[in-house]
Amino acid sequence: MEKETARVLALLASPVAGGRTARLLDAFLSQLPRAAERIDVYRASFRPCTACGVCKTREGCAFPDLDRFDRLLRASQLLVVASPVYNLSFPAPMKAVLDRFQRYYEARFSLGLRPPVETHREAVLLTVSGTEDPDGPALMARQLRMAFSVMNTTLAETVAWTGTDGSGASPEREKEALCRAEKSALAIARKIW
Repeated sequence: MEKETARVLALLASPVAGGRTARLLDAFLSQLPRAAERIDVYRASFRPCTACGVCKTREGCAFPDLDRFDRLLRASQLLVVASPVYNLSFPAPMKAVLDRFQRYYEARFSLGLRPPVETHREAVLLTVSGTEDPDGPALMARQLRMAFSVMNTTLAETVAWTGTDGSGASPEREKEALCRAEKSALAIARKIW
């Protein structure tokens, strides 16, 4: 089997191809010195966790659909999660991916692998929300910090483009959000590379 070599792994969790979330991700990735491997979680149709318990008995998951993600994650130095805010959280397809991170929790606590993912990586969360309310991006960042705690991954930054149902949809606010994403990418690139 061919080894995956991506140094940047980006998860796009938006149902709208070319929408605001994709534009925010593109702005971020455009400033990195390395190309990213992108996974569109809506189009990938990953299965949700069924709590079958396989990951308590062996490293991995009963379903192979996230095996490529796992290989890319282990090879990455940076993980980028780009998502719209749905009801103060991630959309269902991204939530399915997060729930499947149970394999890393069980690898650590049931199988005693410490850490279950050897290489440390930084992560960035990019969010787009219709309201100006900061609670959605903050709760999403909290969810990621918890999930990443068993994956040898540190959430380094969050870039939130808010208010897109109102004034946040203006060309000026879009330019400001994209600029923040670019600056975030430059800062994280200096830190990693």
